[in-house]
Parts: sequence; C-alpha cells; structure tokens
Amino acid sequence: MEHWQYYLRGRVLEAVGKRVAAVAAYRDALRRAPGFARAANRAAYVLAGLERLEEAEDLFRRALRSDPDNAVTHFNLAYTLDKRGRHEQAIESFREATRLRPGIDRAWYGMGLAQAALGRHAQAAAALEQATQLQPMNPHAWYALGMAYHATGNTAKLHQVVHHLLRFDPRMTRRLIRDSGADDLAHLVKDLVV
Repeated sequence: MEHWQYYLRGRVLEAVGKRVAAVAAYRDALRRAPGFARAANRAAYVLAGLERLEEAEDLFRRALRSDPDNAVTHFNLAYTLDKRGRHEQAIESFREATRLRPGIDRAWYGMGLAQAALGRHAQAAAALEQATQLQPMNPHAWYALGMAYHATGNTAKLHQVVHHLLRFDPRMTRRLIRDSGADDLAHLVKDLVV
C-alpha cells in the first residue's frame, strides 16, 4: 500500500503545479511497486509535458508492459514518438490505440499527421476522415484533412472540406484556402474581418 501513498502524493504535487516533484513521487511509487502502471503512466505523462521525451517514452513502455491493453497509454506513447520524429513507430502505436478503442479520435488525428509527415497523404486522409467523423467540430482535423486531399490532388473533396469548415470556423477555412492554393474559393472568406 505504500506505493499508493507515493502515487497520491504525486497526484497532489501535479495538481499544484509541482511537476518535477510529482515525477519524483511517481518514481518512488515505482521503486516500491515496479509494475505499478498508473505511476509509470503519470510520470511519463508529466515528463512528456516537460519535453523530457526520452524518459517519457521509457516510462510509457514500462506502463504498457504491465497494462498492454491501455489505449490511452498507446496514444501517449505514439504522441511522444511522433514528437521525437519517429513517425513510423508513432503510427504503429496510434494504430494499436485505435484497435483497442476505435472511438479515440485524437489517435486517428495523430496517425493522420504522422502519415502526412511521411508523405503518405492518401493514408493520412483515411485516418483524418475517421478523426473528423468522431469529432466533427475539430477544425484542426478538418484543416489537416483538407491539406491531405490537396496533396493527393483531390480537389472535389478539398472543396467539400472547405464548405464544411466554413460553417463553424471561418478563420481556419481562410487558412486552408490560402495554404492549399484554392484561390477559386477565396471569395468565401474575402469579407472575413479578423
């Protein structure tokens, strides 16, 4: 039970913004219970937020050894790998997260961005389509989907995305029109003030 005391201390420290001390408390919990996935997961999450990505990756992997079916941990590992530029490995972890929990929209989104970073725009579009279905009001996912369609030369689908996005985020629509070179749609946002 002592490991729980250190874990809870870490949660309190994290809640009051003492992230480095929280990581130390989580590590104390792990010394007392090496397979304590919750402590490994929290420590990794905090370390990722501190941009200590190598340490975070190691702890996410440790958490997965104890709890391999945790979709959120697979997502967090994938995010960390992606931030480290290891897109192929990130895609594998994003894919595992979506296999375990198909409704985890941020994993589909991350997978789409990682695919795009590797120049696989058709695969990026497929993942981003899932993300936008699960989270239809996420302007970032719609923007990325539009750019994936642009990269694949699918102008018709790009136009559909622009018209959809215009309904709830005109600023992001303007950015998509500009970044994709869809000058034929610029009239949609020409009077946008901001």
